[in-house]
Amino acid sequence: MDAKLTVLYEHATGFTLFKVKEFEEIGSELSEVEKSVRDLQRFTKIIELLAFAPFKTSVDALESINSISEGVLPESLQIFLETNVPKVGKMSKVTLGVADGKLGASINEKLGLKIQHTGFVLEILRGIRYHFPSLMKGFAPKLEGIAQLGLGHSYSRAKVKFNVNKVDNMIIHSVSLLDQLDKDLNTYSMRIREWYSYHFPELYKIVPENYLYAKVVKYIGDRKQLTEEKMEGLEEIIMDAGKAAAILSAAKSSMGMDISPVDLTNVLMFTNRVVSLSEYRRSLSEYLKNKMGSVAPNMAALIGEQVGARLISKAGSLTNLAKCPASTVQILGAEKALFRAMKTKTSTPKYGLIYHSTFIGRAGRQFKGRASRFLSNKLSIASRIDAFSDNPCNIFGQKMKQQCEDRLKYFETGEKPPKNVDVMHDALQESIVLQQQNESLNTSVKRKKSKKEKKSKKNKVEEKENGE
Repeated sequence: MDAKLTVLYEHATGFTLFKVKEFEEIGSELSEVEKSVRDLQRFTKIIELLAFAPFKTSVDALESINSISEGVLPESLQIFLETNVPKVGKMSKVTLGVADGKLGASINEKLGLKIQHTGFVLEILRGIRYHFPSLMKGFAPKLEGIAQLGLGHSYSRAKVKFNVNKVDNMIIHSVSLLDQLDKDLNTYSMRIREWYSYHFPELYKIVPENYLYAKVVKYIGDRKQLTEEKMEGLEEIIMDAGKAAAILSAAKSSMGMDISPVDLTNVLMFTNRVVSLSEYRRSLSEYLKNKMGSVAPNMAALIGEQVGARLISKAGSLTNLAKCPASTVQILGAEKALFRAMKTKTSTPKYGLIYHSTFIGRAGRQFKGRASRFLSNKLSIASRIDAFSDNPCNIFGQKMKQQCEDRLKYFETGEKPPKNVDVMHDALQESIVLQQQNESLNTSVKRKKSKKEKKSKKNKVEEKENGE
């Protein structure tokens, strides 16, 4: 039986097929193939150009490379292979060598060709890549560089291009910065308390909140200058007349030492930084809330913005989280505890980051495991809706949140919750109605804009005619 090997090579200029001579002998001598890769004369004895199909346009090249990178057989490549690969006969075997196993599986499924993508095939492809300009007649090396550079830039731009309203990278960075700010603000607030307590130690017990303490320190400054005239401003900061009066009385009888103007200036400068950081932290939290509402509205409605953002950050992206099963979502963030339990053969953790959800905290001790499994199941569905829906809304998230509430009631009282099929059917109907309303609203807005544009054009034409 004759064994025939044809190698497919995807270049920036097009698709090429090379026939490999003496297939069986080459397969048994992999070391000889490796040695001949660098030597053009020896390498041309092994392979022979069978066919070449250049890309018609840069758009065609980009579409083909995008499909190949995802392991999908493009239509142009399918036609090229059907035309040029020798047909499989009863007395012959045709093997197609490819670089990517996923593409090979797709070709095997569509065309039924035997695929090989390991061993000496990779060495042959390496030689083709190295000697490609010499193997193609009339092919300039400069042309190869220009084609590769242009296609590389187009491919990178296509991969980087995204919908600005659905950017989960911003969520990942925001929640990471939020966690870092929380740690830093706690450290800085403790430093202010220790520093200012030398001068006014009683203030710490009256105002225990970090942000309010910093604002009060910034307002008071030297405790000896705190008088009845400043009481109104102090009450506005604390929002409590009783505490403001307690601060004033404590300032008059404080046992703290005096502070020099230079020391006070440094304390107040540091306090200003902490106050500004706290205010920025609030604005960042609001930004994260709005971003989660547009990128993952169902997750935000179900479990909250910060916990949802931490889950996305831990998974790497919203798409990665959507690909995770519910069992992975359940223990996401508790990997160390899981591997420790597997190593010591003890009980595995029941929850990871979802422990910060209110549902887990409100569930009874004996029901926490069941509540975490139910919540992770709903989270898995919500993440998939957010990741793959064209018009995401928070209706499904709200319905699933109510399902979690009903499940907690069921654990406590035994009252049966509504069936999941009925709840999802209602959510689907509501989402369809909302989508229709949004579409009608968009069309009405577009009509108004077109009318305004027409009126403005008419006015401009009339002004020109009057001027003439």
